[in-house]
Amino acid sequence: MLTEAKLIQIRRQLHQIPELALQETMTQAYLKRVIAALPQTYLTVKTSADLPTALLVRVAGSQPQRTIGYRTDIDALPVTEHNGLAFQSTHPGIMHACGHDVHMTVALGLLSYFADQQPRDDLVFFFQPAEESESGGKLAYDRGLLTGKFRPDEFYGLHDHPDLPAGTIGCQLGTLFAGTSEVNLIIHGTSGHAAFPQKANDAIVIAASLVMQLQTIVARNVDPTACGVLTIGKITAGTIRNVIAGEARLEGTIRGLTQDMISFIQQRVREIAAGVALTYQARIDVSFNQGGYYPVENDPTLTTNFIRYMQTATDVDFQTTPPAMTGEDFGYLLAKIPGTMFWLGVDSPGGLHAANFQPNEASIFKGVTAIRGFLCDRMTQ
Repeated sequence: MLTEAKLIQIRRQLHQIPELALQETMTQAYLKRVIAALPQTYLTVKTSADLPTALLVRVAGSQPQRTIGYRTDIDALPVTEHNGLAFQSTHPGIMHACGHDVHMTVALGLLSYFADQQPRDDLVFFFQPAEESESGGKLAYDRGLLTGKFRPDEFYGLHDHPDLPAGTIGCQLGTLFAGTSEVNLIIHGTSGHAAFPQKANDAIVIAASLVMQLQTIVARNVDPTACGVLTIGKITAGTIRNVIAGEARLEGTIRGLTQDMISFIQQRVREIAAGVALTYQARIDVSFNQGGYYPVENDPTLTTNFIRYMQTATDVDFQTTPPAMTGEDFGYLLAKIPGTMFWLGVDSPGGLHAANFQPNEASIFKGVTAIRGFLCDRMTQ
């Protein structure tokens, strides 16, 4: 099994080679080298031309009753690091600002244990590309990577939490992360001279009205005890001050703790856009892009069992955590395969996606120990 010192070294080396979604070639090559150095008796490694940077490792169990999946994401973010570390990112403008280097290292620590100590159940480790964008989990599932002996019966995965003490496990029943959907609205009016507004149809005026009406969805259509968000974060319109804009583009995001909430907000956006278009005699095109960023809805039975273990294990610090409005494409996989996502505390001075995100490396081995204990316990049931 990889030692704590070796795992820290691995994490630092991964931290130096961050890569963006679907470009994780150096990362995958590094992972392959680490895995190749492990005992191979129980291992089967799989790659696919359909998703070239994805990597799966199956560990054959001794008396398998099920296949347990463990997923880690491997991509990074377009963030310039400001940590001043000796092992700082060597790729300009790219950084593991969401801690996927920690995620990968914990997964390698678990894999190294079970490569040496054969598990009872079959295990599948999924090193997934493109979590931050491009919906890598959905791509892998839809392209058939998680099929046959590589299809888990249940799936587990973690996300690091900058505000929890290093090594703390956090989880809750129900939704852990919100689902997210992009929304784009294009207003087609009629351009014209600023001195003759009666001969034009001002897309900026229409956009102003549309934004104000869209904000009533959460304020007046959503139950105050439920959670939904609609934010219009970008408006593009006009070319010069004395020309009435004939077109405007609005871009925003929808978030909800259930897929039903996201679908409801999407439908209200369509209805309001149609009403505004009719009012102003314009055309408004509405489109959504959710990809694989479904709400991360934990399976109630599996998550109850997970929490039971983490609460009673003497070497684990556990906290019940509230849902977060951040997105995660593990939600798509959990919509297809039952499982649980949980937090690993990393006690970072900077938050997720920040240039000074700096996880406490003491969290790595504590995470490996807690999850290894849970997996071993799960295999006795």
